[in-house]
Amino acid sequence: MKLRKKNEITKALVEKLHVESEKNESGVWNAVAKNLNRPRRVRFEVNLSSIERYAKPKETIIVPGVVLGTGVITKHVNVAALRFSGNAKAKIEKAGGECLSIEELYEKNAKGKGIRIIG
Repeated sequence: MKLRKKNEITKALVEKLHVESEKNESGVWNAVAKNLNRPRRVRFEVNLSSIERYAKPKETIIVPGVVLGTGVITKHVNVAALRFSGNAKAKIEKAGGECLSIEELYEKNAKGKGIRIIG
């Protein structure tokens, strides 16, 4: 995969996910790496209302981009993203969910089982 010119932290994360997805034979992490490698202007921005609409309770969701705080969330969901707005993080935690970085989720679930991408 050709890496785009971007900040070193995101670039290292994309490389790690791409290599580890091949090692673990996990398509989820390869898809996340490809979506993180997109230009910033077309990277995913997901509102809480979309997560509320499409996620099931107690599901693990990954957003290869930014989670924004527009909308209400009432379900207990674990969300991993590149970045959270302060309002989104507070609303997710208030609903009983957990906010994780993509790296933290990878450390917990290297095989990628039970993870759904929303973007």
